[in-house]
Amino acid sequence: MTKHDLSLFSAVQSAEGIRDGRISSEALVEDCLKRIEETDSTIRAWAYLDAGVALDQARELDRIRKAGRATGPLHGVPIGLKDIVDTKDMPTQRGTPIFSGRQPVADARLVECLREAGAVIMGKTKTTEFAFMHPTDTTNPFDATRTPGGSSSGSAAAVAARHVPLAIGTQTGGSIIRPASYCGVYGFKPTRGMISRHGVFRTSVSLDHVGGFANALEDIALLTNVVSGYDQRDPASFARPRADMLAGAQAEVPVEPNIAWLDFPFNDRLDEDALEGLNAVIEGLGGRVERFSVSPQLADLITVHKTIYDYEIRQNMAEISNAHWPELSPEMQSAITRGGDISDAQYEDALAVMASAQGFFAEYFNEFDAILAPAATGEAVPLSAGHTGDSVFCLTWTLAGLPCLTLPLLVGRNDLPIGVQLIGAVEEDDRLLRTASWVQRTLRTQE
Repeated sequence: MTKHDLSLFSAVQSAEGIRDGRISSEALVEDCLKRIEETDSTIRAWAYLDAGVALDQARELDRIRKAGRATGPLHGVPIGLKDIVDTKDMPTQRGTPIFSGRQPVADARLVECLREAGAVIMGKTKTTEFAFMHPTDTTNPFDATRTPGGSSSGSAAAVAARHVPLAIGTQTGGSIIRPASYCGVYGFKPTRGMISRHGVFRTSVSLDHVGGFANALEDIALLTNVVSGYDQRDPASFARPRADMLAGAQAEVPVEPNIAWLDFPFNDRLDEDALEGLNAVIEGLGGRVERFSVSPQLADLITVHKTIYDYEIRQNMAEISNAHWPELSPEMQSAITRGGDISDAQYEDALAVMASAQGFFAEYFNEFDAILAPAATGEAVPLSAGHTGDSVFCLTWTLAGLPCLTLPLLVGRNDLPIGVQLIGAVEEDDRLLRTASWVQRTLRTQE
């Protein structure tokens, strides 16, 4: 199993080139639009795209640079936004005809951050219905008969297809980590509360996270720096300084990291080629990975996640479901119905377990720099399966609010990407990125 040999479409390098005057934002956006025109009739990554608006943004950013005014860390760099992120100048339709043409009156907080950093908002990428489970029509750039994953389907596919160097996604279960694995890109879900969710459609106040996709580790680090920050309007946001993610990704490790692998009861869901690849990664890290058997009861965290998700999605969808029940997919109707069967006491118990889970895993990070885990069960599943894949290897870490990263390291039996997941300690996202950089460099020496 070897890494896909993909040419980088680098946000860091593009931003540097634009600031130095070696390239223009307009030229970069034109290249993106050309790739979209050439491939999106098959990939169908975009829910909304206005080439004229994108080029107007780029030309204005070029004018600002030429005038000698301040430029931001993403000055002139194109980015796609998952279609649950509000934008005042573009529709946000939430993956459903119910909100066709919906036009927000204000930007989400993270969009404000992107604009301040000089990013070009290219458009909105497709998502599953209400960022839940009913698939959209987006296809995998490596194989049009397979899913790109969900719910951040369009964002992962757009980055993999080189439509844009960066894209925003969200994760409530496995909606960044798994699509990144399927599409052969980097996916990063930072610590819960690192990025404001204000102006992002809510499915679960306890579980929703914001993150992103890129084709390089430094790019995903830079993007996270830009959109991170405290926001009192988000109940999960914390009023503490954020670490410098880019510095973490670029840093050398002070000592070789220690990494843990946990043998969960559901590891038997791994495809044979994924298991073979992960074992090769562990071997390639030269004895720095220690394996642990975990209590079978730890698998119950999957049920805890489901309890919270179903209870909260029913609450958050109440107004919509009351007005549009026949228009909702069977998957959404089923989740809302299940949520109605969960008592307040069951929900409160699940929240208590969620709080304790973070403390439980914190013990590992007293000794280990990261936990190594599968990002998905294997290669992307066929579209004919009618779903976007199994998120079981993401749910525990999402529940605990831990930072998670997909590294595009492996290929499967059909020459399709398989990602490797690294999990870090709460609010030590920079340490996770530093460890990830070491993992990549170490494995490259084995090739």
